[in-house]
Amino acid sequence: MNQIKADLNHYRDSFPIAIVVSQFNHEITHKLQQGAVDRLIECGFTGEDITVVEVPGAVEIPLIAQQLAKQNKYAAIIALGAVIRGDTSHYDYVCQAVSTGCQRVALDFNLPVIFGVLTTENEAQALDRVGGAHGHKGVDAVDCARSMVAIFKQFR
Repeated sequence: MNQIKADLNHYRDSFPIAIVVSQFNHEITHKLQQGAVDRLIECGFTGEDITVVEVPGAVEIPLIAQQLAKQNKYAAIIALGAVIRGDTSHYDYVCQAVSTGCQRVALDFNLPVIFGVLTTENEAQALDRVGGAHGHKGVDAVDCARSMVAIFKQFR
């Protein structure tokens, strides 16, 4: 049986990586970004490996991810944001647009685009996911990106 999987215990290579982070819900998105950058540095990445692009809101993430993908210089792109449900259906439209847009970039460019956009019912749930009861989704996004790049290398 052939098995393809990422064994990060033996995978220590850094690579060019981009992070697109929404500034809307800044208290939460800043923590996502900081957790991701801290994790990258912990894993041996340098400032030269990491590009961070801040965008106004979550809806803008896919367009900038697409622009980064077009550069053909990043091994992975991480999308970070926080969409918190309000009193209108706007939440549903934003979540769908960001999710579909990021997936489209991944498939169109054959590039891991890691979806680290929180979609929560309230701010407390979001805070639980940036170092609270549900871990740190910025850190998880980096681990996912590293895994995907390791898996991609096995196909080349």
